[in-house]
Amino acid sequence: MRSASRFLGALAAVASLPSAFGQNNVPNTFTDAQSGIVFNSWGIPNGSPQSQGGWTFGMALPQNALSTDATEFIGYLECASKNSAGWCGFSLAGPMTNSLLITAWPHEGTVYTTLRYANGYAMPDKYAGNAEITQIRSSQNSTHFSLVFRCKNCLKWDHNGSVGQASTSGGFLVLGWVQAFPSPGNPTCPDQITLEQHDNGMGIWGAVLDDKVANPSYTAWAAKATKTVTGSCSGPTETAITGVPVPTGTAFDYIVVGGGAGGIPTADKLSESGKSVLLIEKGIASTGEHGGTLKPQWLEGTALTRFDVPGLCNQIWVDSNGIACTDTDQMAGCVLGGGTAINAGLWFKPYSLDWDYLFPNGWKAKDVAGAISRVFSRIPGTDTPSQDGQRYLQQGFNVLAGGLRTAGWQQVTANSAPDRKNRTFSNTPYMFSGGQRGGPLATYLRTAKTRKNFNLWLNTVVKRVIRTDGHITAVEVEPFRNGGYKGIVKVKDVTGRVVLSAGTFGSAKILLRSGIGPTDQLNIVKNSVLDGPNFINSASWIELPVGYNLDDHLNTDTVISHNNVGPAFYDFYKAWTAPNTTDANKYLSSRSGILAQSAPNIGPMFWEEIKGADGKVRQLQWTARVEGSMDVPNGYAMTMSQYLGRGATSRGRMTITPSLSTIVSDVPYLKDPNDKEAVIQGLNNLRTALSNVQGLTWNYPPASMSSRDYVESIPVTPGVRRSNHWMGTNKIGADDGRSGGTAVVDLNTKVYGTDNLFVVDASIFPGTPATNPSSYIVTAAEHASAKILALAPAQLNARYAQCGGKNWTGSFQCVAGTTCTKQNEWYSQCL
Repeated sequence: MRSASRFLGALAAVASLPSAFGQNNVPNTFTDAQSGIVFNSWGIPNGSPQSQGGWTFGMALPQNALSTDATEFIGYLECASKNSAGWCGFSLAGPMTNSLLITAWPHEGTVYTTLRYANGYAMPDKYAGNAEITQIRSSQNSTHFSLVFRCKNCLKWDHNGSVGQASTSGGFLVLGWVQAFPSPGNPTCPDQITLEQHDNGMGIWGAVLDDKVANPSYTAWAAKATKTVTGSCSGPTETAITGVPVPTGTAFDYIVVGGGAGGIPTADKLSESGKSVLLIEKGIASTGEHGGTLKPQWLEGTALTRFDVPGLCNQIWVDSNGIACTDTDQMAGCVLGGGTAINAGLWFKPYSLDWDYLFPNGWKAKDVAGAISRVFSRIPGTDTPSQDGQRYLQQGFNVLAGGLRTAGWQQVTANSAPDRKNRTFSNTPYMFSGGQRGGPLATYLRTAKTRKNFNLWLNTVVKRVIRTDGHITAVEVEPFRNGGYKGIVKVKDVTGRVVLSAGTFGSAKILLRSGIGPTDQLNIVKNSVLDGPNFINSASWIELPVGYNLDDHLNTDTVISHNNVGPAFYDFYKAWTAPNTTDANKYLSSRSGILAQSAPNIGPMFWEEIKGADGKVRQLQWTARVEGSMDVPNGYAMTMSQYLGRGATSRGRMTITPSLSTIVSDVPYLKDPNDKEAVIQGLNNLRTALSNVQGLTWNYPPASMSSRDYVESIPVTPGVRRSNHWMGTNKIGADDGRSGGTAVVDLNTKVYGTDNLFVVDASIFPGTPATNPSSYIVTAAEHASAKILALAPAQLNARYAQCGGKNWTGSFQCVAGTTCTKQNEWYSQCL
């Protein structure tokens, strides 16, 4: 059974938020009185709004650590507790994922530790490498506990082939922290602990290492680490997941993999044609309409879940257990609805320039106009989600909108003027309907489920497609949770088709596990413990640039404060456990009030286009929200997140690890100097535009800091720069990737080198659009579905006919009594 721990929520937040330490990266140097060890240290002071009781981490390194990367360190931890209960932890690379994680907690006079590693947002596994912790001293009282320890082989890690390190020779580390007051479950057994979600702070900070961190006395200090705390284990053990065998004789016209923004509309449109369709979703049901059950206590007795109520959407950042995908190092929703079930619901009518600039022929604005019309006839969206017609707590909106308006920016209704995206601002449009989430779940999935030819399987993972050369005959499935299916699901002979809509990381992963992708990645799968023994023969590999062209809106957070913002702050996190009674009753009785709006009180949205020295016009979108960031507390603060979208040229890469999780191995941010200049110019322009607002304080960047210095000070890592709008790993295009092109799928979304495998989701996008992409993905699904249905059914090739070859785009099947036989690289024949 998968752990019920919500530790992932804590470190998921760590992975996504800027430093709570602000720019105070320079260490304090102190000597531990009991051990005599000299530490560089960083921390949150007691009384800080970021953490009750404070939090401190110290590090001492070997003498040559600033010239040669160290592999170990001596650490100091001082963490807050409540009545001797609590836990704290830190990440040696900043984010939760792909980093060695260290967790500590007190129990009955002993401070315990565990070394963990997470490939995705689930309870981290016990670390499989050779690192070890030995203690020098520990102490605890009712309010704090501390630990001095040696962490051997901790600064370079290898977890079942997933490798990384924290390099000390550069004099700078990116670290993450988290702490909480609830004690771990199974506290005396470090290998089997369970952890509740954090309730006492988290963040990432950049730690400057000064010359006092590396000390000639290190070896003598390390020799003091003689105590090993192993604990005793008597808690529960994991039980196997129980799967349901795939029914015998089952075959479908279409199997659609992934029930998100791409898969749900695709499955609906395909089933509308009368074809038999199976939609396979890895996750659980989300909204109440479709059988979801996750909810806070105040929703008990209603048909609503946490996913239905817009004001509860931020809960994903502190409680994502059972919802976040566990096999990728980025936050993604593995739940029915995918991102459209868990995100803030922003819903923009597409900007025509996005299609014309980013997409190939057949996908230009004029080509997708019909699809856009169909999408918005079903999901029109609203910028007034409360059913009483009011917008609540608009003081923050008014502060910024007044400044923009005075500076000459124009207010628009976003979805009435989708092509006005330069020095304009608007109220925030949402996919919500009737005061609830709405979106594809309440429209496309609702109609699909009325048809007898539509089937939906939940809690089921598609491992790979089963194929003979370029023809897919089935998919192999396994249960993700109890009740999921296991076995082989077939498509109908000759004419059956498979559509991958598992998302930017999920669809690419399935292709790689199916022998489709770059050779270096296919060799990793071939040599993996999980897939190696049954992996498709290398003679049948289809070499395509799967995983390349990875893109995301580059995020740059800024923070301002103003006295007039104060009344607009609303504690949406508190609304989970103890909502304001009036607000809860108003929502339950009439779907009105602040809880009908998305957390955390988003708006205004505003846009600008920046022309670079290279002649390209780059799109900026700003999303303002009423909450603090970095070391600026909630109350009077607003965070304004700048997204760099269409026009940016920087791209990255997704790769697969030996444990078959996916990682962002090459970040897609600021590789082109012109991309950085657009970010800097946009920030300069905004500072100028808001200079007329009396009483407005710039917290980040502060008035004394230039926009350039600020942008250059922020680490270019997914942990602090991602928007979670990942796209592009299976790019659409006419340039066949088998022959040196950049495309994985053709203009009908069919995977090159196959005759019945398609991809329809964000992974086919050549780049990011102007806005949040949900409506674009649904539009792409509408358009792609029509193209797929318009394709002639596959046919069997006659004896002696061609059935394959390097650039072959026809059928890979042969009539009975013949086999598709490879003659050379360019030609296969039915013999």
